[in-house]
Amino acid sequence: MQHDDHGEHLSRGLSNRHIQLIAIGGAIGTGLFLGSGKTISVAGPSVIFVYMIIGFMLFFVMRAMGEVLLSNSGYRNFADFAGDLIGPWAGFMVGWTYWFCWIIIGIADIIAISGYVAVWAPDLPLWIPALLTIALFLVLNLVAVRLFGELEFWFALIKVVAIIALVVTGVVLIAIAFKSPNGDTASLANLWNDGGMFPKGFMGFIGGFQIAIFAFQGIELAGTAAAETKAPEKTLPKAINSIPIRVLLFYVCSLIVIMAVTPWHYASADKSPFVEMFALAGLVGAAGMVNFVVLTSAASSANSGIFSTSRIMYGMAGDGEAPPVFNKLSKSKVPARALLLSCICLLPGVVLLYAGDSVGQAFTLVTSISAILFITVWGFIVVAYLAYRKKHPELHRNSTFKMPGGKVMAWVVLVFFALVIIALGFAEDTRIALYAAPIWYLLMIAAYFGLVRRGRRKVAA
Repeated sequence: MQHDDHGEHLSRGLSNRHIQLIAIGGAIGTGLFLGSGKTISVAGPSVIFVYMIIGFMLFFVMRAMGEVLLSNSGYRNFADFAGDLIGPWAGFMVGWTYWFCWIIIGIADIIAISGYVAVWAPDLPLWIPALLTIALFLVLNLVAVRLFGELEFWFALIKVVAIIALVVTGVVLIAIAFKSPNGDTASLANLWNDGGMFPKGFMGFIGGFQIAIFAFQGIELAGTAAAETKAPEKTLPKAINSIPIRVLLFYVCSLIVIMAVTPWHYASADKSPFVEMFALAGLVGAAGMVNFVVLTSAASSANSGIFSTSRIMYGMAGDGEAPPVFNKLSKSKVPARALLLSCICLLPGVVLLYAGDSVGQAFTLVTSISAILFITVWGFIVVAYLAYRKKHPELHRNSTFKMPGGKVMAWVVLVFFALVIIALGFAEDTRIALYAAPIWYLLMIAAYFGLVRRGRRKVAA
C-alpha cells in the first residue's frame, strides 16, 4: 500500500456528475470529429467493427483497473497499483510513460487549438491563443479540483450534444430517403451495397485499428480522477459500466449514419464527416459549429492532460520516483508545483507553431508513439490485475466489482494488444514509432536502475 509521506491528501472535490462526464469525455477523442474521415477511407464500413472491438477490449481494461483500485484505498491511480503488485520498476515505468503520453498529447492539443482559433481570427498571432490556453488552464486547475471537474463537465457535454445532433440529423435524412447533390439516396443499404462491409479487404480492416486506437486515448481518465471523488466505490463502477453503451452511441451510431447518408467512398482524410453531414442537411454555419466543437474537444484534452500529468507526478514524488519538490499540495489541496511543471512542459508547443511544414509529419510520429505507449500503460493495468489475482485472492473473492471473464479475458486483452502493435508495423508512418518507442523504454529502465534504485539504497544505508 502506498501513502503520502507527509499525511496530505488530495481534495475529494469531484462529484458523481463530474466523473460520469470525465469518463464520457475520455471516451470521445478529438479524432472522432476530425479523424473519422480517414478511418472510413482506410477501412470502409468495416470501421464500425474496428471501434466495437477496441471499445469491447478496453471495457475489460477499465473493469480490471476498477476492481484493483477499489481493492485498496491507498491506491491513488494505476501507477500506484502497478508498483505495488508488479514491482517498483513497473510503477516507475507506468507513471513516467503516462506522464510523457499526456505531455505529447497536450502539446498537440495546444497547436490544434491555435489552428482552430485561426479559422475565426486569421490575423491573430498563433502564439497568443496557445499561451492564453496554457495560462487559463493553469489558473483554473490551481484554484480547486472542482473547477477542473466543471470545465470537463461542460466540455464533454458539448461533444455529446454534437454527436447526438449528428445522429438525429442522420436518422431524419435516412427516414426521408434524402437525395444528395451526388445523386445518392440516404439508406442503411449504403453500408453494404458498395463493395460489402469489407470493401478494402482484410488489410483495410487492420489499417483501421492503426488510426482508431488513437481515438480511445484518455478512456482511463476516470481512474486517474478516482482519488479525488467523494465516493469512488459508487462513482467509478458507474462510469466504467457505461463505457460499452457510450462507445455504441458515440462511435458506432455516428459512423453508421455518416456512411448511410453518404456512401463511404466519398470519405476524405482531409474533411470532417460531421461538417459534410450538417452541410448536406442545409445547416447554415455547419463548418463553424463543428470548428467550435473540435476546439472545445482539444481544450478538454489539454485540460485533462494538465490534470492527469500533475496527479501522476505528485504520486511518483511521494514514492521517491520523481523529485520530492513535487510532493506538496497547496492550500486548495491541489499539487500546484506539479501543475506548474505540466504547463511549462506544454510551452514547446508554442515554439512548434512556427517550426514550418514538418510539424504535421512530426506530430504523426509523436501521436503514433503515444498510441504505442498508451497500449503499454493499458497492458500494465491488465498485468497488474493478474498479479493482484495471484497475490490477493481473498481481496478478489470479497470484491463487489469483479472483472467479468477474470483471468481468461485478461489474457485475451493482452493478446489483442500484441496484435494491434504488430498491425502498427504495417503502415510506414506508424512503423517508425515502433522503432522509437523502445528507446523510451530503455531510457526508463536506465533511469530507474541508475537513479531511483541507487538513491533508495543510499537512503537505506
